[in-house]
Amino acid sequence: QVQLVESGGGLVQAGGSLRLSCAASGRTFSTYAMGWLRQAPGKEREFVAAVSWSGVNTYYADSVKGRFTISRDNAKNTVHLQMNSLKPEDTAVYYCAAAQRGPIATMLSEYDYWGQGTQVTVSS
Repeated sequence: QVQLVESGGGLVQAGGSLRLSCAASGRTFSTYAMGWLRQAPGKEREFVAAVSWSGVNTYYADSVKGRFTISRDNAKNTVHLQMNSLKPEDTAVYYCAAAQRGPIATMLSEYDYWGQGTQVTVSS
């Protein structure tokens, strides 16, 4: 089992940047495919980005491709989401998630563990 804690959310103007971080517990972090998901007010939770066990492979939702970058550091048990050129429609609670199956998880249903979430608000 893995426990996840997100940080780095906040309020930013459109066009700005934020960097989200996720700290994971457990000795087997490198065996989990990791991802970021988000849920906007009144909407369903959606997939944002994923990174493979090794960190070599990544996958993004079309809505964030070219603006967001996911990365992981297996030595530090951390995952990051660099978000640039933020838009008001990026406003949501962002969740870090881990999937036992891998090497990469690109669907919501593949994730087994979730963090508590961190709020990102982009003002226009």
